[in-house]
Amino acid sequence: MRIILLGPPGAGKGTQAVRLVERLGIPQLSTGDMLRAAVAAGTPVGLKAKAVMDRGELVSDEIVVGIIEDRIEEPDARQGFILDGFPRTVAQAEAFDAMLDRKGLKLDCVIEFKVNENELVDRIVKRAKDTEARGEQVRRDDNPEVFKTRLEAYRAQTAPLSAYFESKGQLRTVNGMKPIDEVTEDIKKILGR
Repeated sequence: MRIILLGPPGAGKGTQAVRLVERLGIPQLSTGDMLRAAVAAGTPVGLKAKAVMDRGELVSDEIVVGIIEDRIEEPDARQGFILDGFPRTVAQAEAFDAMLDRKGLKLDCVIEFKVNENELVDRIVKRAKDTEARGEQVRRDDNPEVFKTRLEAYRAQTAPLSAYFESKGQLRTVNGMKPIDEVTEDIKKILGR
């Protein structure tokens, strides 16, 4: 099963991805982790990425899709994968779809987490306070001002993906403001497992 989780930061995608990994036995793919691994392994795509990063530039969509293409060839991803945080733009989605087409693969589902942004900011503030109360390091992006900036970037760059995937008949939505276990149940219903 090939799944994309879509939604703004703090919507619960990471929490649900962990549950999906456990239930479905497929990996969650992080583009950041894959990029670092490809560079460390010195793969052809990793060497291209390293050269770009060494110049202080952003890695192109072509390179990111190439890294994903290499990663989904690994044994643990052959039965499927979960992408969270990619694609970030319609151009990335189009490049990703073209790569899957070349491989004769298809996405099974794109699950969008619908949220109330004002409540989401409150959720992030609470998460930061809970983390601090446990004596743990608070995530840098759990600062309300940083978080609001990330939300603005999401609305500008990533939100258009909803219409893109909906036009392809792949988009399903869940209410990301529900309790975690209820969101998990809603996702099970969408996936039929």
